[in-house]
Amino acid sequence: MILDVAFRIDILVENKVLIELKSVEELSKVHYKQVITYLKLSDIPVGLLVNFNTDNIKDNIKRIVNNYID
Repeated sequence: MILDVAFRIDILVENKVLIELKSVEELSKVHYKQVITYLKLSDIPVGLLVNFNTDNIKDNIKRIVNNYID
């Protein structure tokens, strides 16, 4: 049985930054988990979660890092 890729990245910048776009009242844990899953499956180091349903978009861009080691 052949399965297609089960996820779709909204925007991918130079295979280094994944951008997931949302338009919701408030970002929830499931949105963050979705980005983390996409980062792990695609082995991309950094993701941005952007919510457009807001008065100030600057406050609704969240940076998420895959396998961050301090």
